[in-house]
Amino acid sequence: YHKWKNLIKGFVPMRANQLWVSDITYIELSGGCCYLHLITDAYSKKIIGWCLAESLAAVFTLKALRMAIEQAGGGNLSGLIHHSDRGVQYCCDLYVEELQKHDILISMTEDYKPTDNGIAERVNETVKYESIYRQERRFETYEEALEQIDRFILFYNSKRPHMSIGNQAPNVAHEQTGEQKKMWKNKKYRRNEQSFEINP
Repeated sequence: YHKWKNLIKGFVPMRANQLWVSDITYIELSGGCCYLHLITDAYSKKIIGWCLAESLAAVFTLKALRMAIEQAGGGNLSGLIHHSDRGVQYCCDLYVEELQKHDILISMTEDYKPTDNGIAERVNETVKYESIYRQERRFETYEEALEQIDRFILFYNSKRPHMSIGNQAPNVAHEQTGEQKKMWKNKKYRRNEQSFEINP
């Protein structure tokens, strides 16, 4: 596969749909696991594309991408950068062709460090910690996991405040432009210790 360069070193987005970050994380089930394919807008921290699947197959990663493209209006998305690791799902012909069809620039990590795709890794952690680990039990079935994660993503985008975007919810930040206000001290990583209730 082609080795795409990392285009986002030092890049700070100033509006939505300038930089998307993608990753896949596993979700444990009582009898195995499933996989959450995610695309997040780096400016607003909004989850704009996702697919929970029982497989790592690229078709599910592509499904998440197409959801993100649809919410962005489709068509020509020139000026947008898609950043990911070098997983086969992101390097395969189908995925690359879909990005190029919409004039989306392709950026990939050059090393195998979580910090090279830090925003995506942080979203993975938030989804798993707040929608799964707080329950202190595994989902029994894929269907249960799908229902809970669907509810959590809706809550996450519409109600959950983030210190990295001025304690706003992603849906609010997604409509803004300009530099977002960072609310943590000394710009160090801190977990928001406030607990949030997910309403149906």
